[in-house]
Amino acid sequence: MADLILHHYPTSPFAEKVRLVLGYKQLAWKSVFIPPVMPKPDVLALTGGYRKTPILQIGADIYCDTALICNALEHLAPSPALYPTAHSGLARTVAQWADETLFRAAMAYSISGSGVADLFGAMPPAVGQAFAEDRKAMSANMPRLRPGDATSATRSYLRRLSDMLDGQPYLLGTAPCIADFAAYHPLWFIRTCTPSMAGILDATPAVLAWMDRMLAIGHGSPERFSAAQAIQAAAQAGLATPLLPQSTVQDDHGIPLGSRVSVGGEAFGPEATEGELVAATRMHYTLLRTDERAGTVRVHFPRIGYVLRKVTA
Repeated sequence: MADLILHHYPTSPFAEKVRLVLGYKQLAWKSVFIPPVMPKPDVLALTGGYRKTPILQIGADIYCDTALICNALEHLAPSPALYPTAHSGLARTVAQWADETLFRAAMAYSISGSGVADLFGAMPPAVGQAFAEDRKAMSANMPRLRPGDATSATRSYLRRLSDMLDGQPYLLGTAPCIADFAAYHPLWFIRTCTPSMAGILDATPAVLAWMDRMLAIGHGSPERFSAAQAIQAAAQAGLATPLLPQSTVQDDHGIPLGSRVSVGGEAFGPEATEGELVAATRMHYTLLRTDERAGTVRVHFPRIGYVLRKVTA
């Protein structure tokens, strides 16, 4: 198995989700820091268009979106489980809600008022402006929550999480699962990156105690790695057997394998990757593409949240 290479930046909440999963599974990994905003030429050399953070690289296989990254890590290291058999469907459903609805409310709340100063106060004004313009472009297809509405929603969601923690240490039982990692990362952002806004957490002490337990998991064994080294690793790796099963085809679009296609986010991060469709399973798509620096790579996307289109000349 090739090295696990995580392309991320320290304040990315979704990267924190994966860093904690790596810690939970006690995995060693290479850490490549990437820019939080475009341009990201080294990322695009691997993905061909996808620019959200993080991405997981294993040799010449590039896994996009934390939902799929976590699936890949589960195949690599099944224990401890992210998707316990007793409530796998419930865990995935709660995780999807957290990654979308909770995340959107928590981000809109935290990046308002004094939270903006927490993030950008010590930086030149141009940095904050560049971040705002970048995220505006990424979220052009998404509804925006006003600060007051985001505050109300975040308070409600915190109470619901607190109710789930009544009498148990984690959201669905005695051990963390994918629901915990997905719900934790937007609250981690509030607490860690916009501390002046973190008072909203005080009304739910059970959530704070759970957050402390999640924080204690740690990040496993990271080792700094450069983008150039990662691209070279992809170019030299060749196409090994991918972690995720590829053989079963679920054709919901009438697009046969071997077709030239594009895959992009349906809402957040619409930038598309083009390539040859080489897998379309019930869980994910895989595109084969070639880059002059990274060589031939496979780029993997989850089905949920992404749009598959046939590319016509």
